[in-house]
Amino acid sequence: MKTLYLLRHAKAEATARQGDVGRPLAKRGHKAAAAMGDFLAGLAPPPALVLCSPSVRTRETLDWILSGIKPTPRIVFDDRLYLADARLLRDVLRELPESVGAVLVVGHNPGMHELAARLVKDSSELTDGFQTAALAVIEIPDPWQRLPWRESKLALYRTPRDISRDLDS
Repeated sequence: MKTLYLLRHAKAEATARQGDVGRPLAKRGHKAAAAMGDFLAGLAPPPALVLCSPSVRTRETLDWILSGIKPTPRIVFDDRLYLADARLLRDVLRELPESVGAVLVVGHNPGMHELAARLVKDSSELTDGFQTAALAVIEIPDPWQRLPWRESKLALYRTPRDISRDLDS
């Protein structure tokens, strides 16, 4: 069984002088990414590998969440992940060696939402989209190289708002 963590970047500023790729996180994004990092640190298995889009907002999101992941995973910034669609994201995942049991992908919508919805048998929990800093945990029964549509299980989907509610109860 493989574990795929899909994390959409946290809330970013609306514009940046460097264009879309250079948009940094907004203040709200920093808080959400920190909360998601704390939450992710409590999940098992920890990701052995992180695949991250090279955009400023995905890198900053990753910086906020990395402190809680032990042991520190190997990190790969992959230009193909910037605004990638579901097919390209799946193609990248199919390149993973089978020795990687758990991977975290930090990326963008709409590709992250499309990938999650297409991989899992039941995507009803994802009908409202994939909010900023949302995390989907997908259990994959197949080898990475196969990674078919509609055969995996959505084990968990959480947003920063869900986590703050969980902490309140």
